[in-house]
Amino acid sequence: MRLNELRDNAGAHKLRKRVGRGIGSGTGKTAGRGHKGQKSRSGVSLLGFEGGQMPLYRRLPKRGFKNMFSKEFSVVNLGRIQEAVDAKKLDPKKTIDGATLLAAGIVGRSKNGVKLLAKGEIKTKVDLEVARASMAAIAAIEKAGGKVAITLPALNEEQLEARRAKRTRRAEKDKKVSVAPAEKAKKEPKAEPKEESGE
Repeated sequence: MRLNELRDNAGAHKLRKRVGRGIGSGTGKTAGRGHKGQKSRSGVSLLGFEGGQMPLYRRLPKRGFKNMFSKEFSVVNLGRIQEAVDAKKLDPKKTIDGATLLAAGIVGRSKNGVKLLAKGEIKTKVDLEVARASMAAIAAIEKAGGKVAITLPALNEEQLEARRAKRTRRAEKDKKVSVAPAEKAKKEPKAEPKEESGE
């Protein structure tokens, strides 16, 4: 094969549609837009418009929300680490951290690091350094003779207590708001109908 014989695969390069270039082309004159009307003009976007009826994006209900403080982790299980150690992708004598797991192709990139879970079995003694780990995973690693270091600081007891107190206050406030109308209705006596005298 020579340089002058190199070609793209069939269909790899598609020519653009040239409009407004004479009636013989089939897309001349009105350029395939038809006569008059809003859609024949430029600068028109009718995406989602359904002729005045309630559009789909407003008919469907909204559900939930996106937590702006949520963490994004790459998850790895104990069984996967054992497989990597057996395949000599990981060196159990060195500390295994997120960068090591990424270089070995065990996890992908994540915003907040690696989370260790307990699915599978680990027999080799390994020292891990991860952002988060489940209690069962930590217990399994320590049983095998290794240890787990958590790099992402968890909430301390004071922060947890403050969150619980805030949740309790909010629940009590909601309860008061819901009970108040019912109590008000009980306290107000019903007006007795006046007897009409038959004079």
